[in-house]
Amino acid sequence: AALLLICNRCDFLFKIILTGDSNVGKTCVIHSFTSGLFSDSQHNTIGVDFTVRTIDIDGMRVKMQVWDTAGQERFRTITQSYYRSAHGAMITYDLTRRPSFESLPHWIQGVEQYGAANVVFVLIGNKCDLEAQRQVLFEDACTLAERTGALAALETSAKQHHNIEEAFELMARELIVRYGGAVHQDSQSDSPTVFLHSDSHPIDEGEHLEKRPCDC
Repeated sequence: AALLLICNRCDFLFKIILTGDSNVGKTCVIHSFTSGLFSDSQHNTIGVDFTVRTIDIDGMRVKMQVWDTAGQERFRTITQSYYRSAHGAMITYDLTRRPSFESLPHWIQGVEQYGAANVVFVLIGNKCDLEAQRQVLFEDACTLAERTGALAALETSAKQHHNIEEAFELMARELIVRYGGAVHQDSQSDSPTVFLHSDSHPIDEGEHLEKRPCDC
């Protein structure tokens, strides 16, 4: 369960996993979120790795323990063990590689099978800065998100730090609400408000969220 800490260091602690095929940019997404940095020379993750960042959500300190999992088949048994107790999952694909999108149902099944009950997950299409090489339409990701019960579908660029903060904030706000916290809500909706780019599609709550044009 999420931890509501008695100490003053943070109000919530959530475990978030990033999963998906190899070389879709999971490590780069995490580094972009935790440090704002990008490197073209990232090596494949061996097994699992994790980092922590604390963010402020409406005056609450939310510590996010972000786990980076390897996409290679030979690490599958190891990484699945780390799905346990995860409150949220960011299931990632490379929008320039259609096969990485087509394997998403496999990753979703694993998260639902091994993750915590009612785990929250979003679909992330990374590398939106490579528009000329696109092989996956955003509409296809939205359709899959709706069919599988994802919280949202988003397109990100770790290189340009596009939609990274928004993805993690969306996840944090949803988890706070699910675990008994209160966040700012739109006056005409019961759902928490977060500002997203136009290449973002929150499921069942997109009508009330203000959107900004994508710069990619």
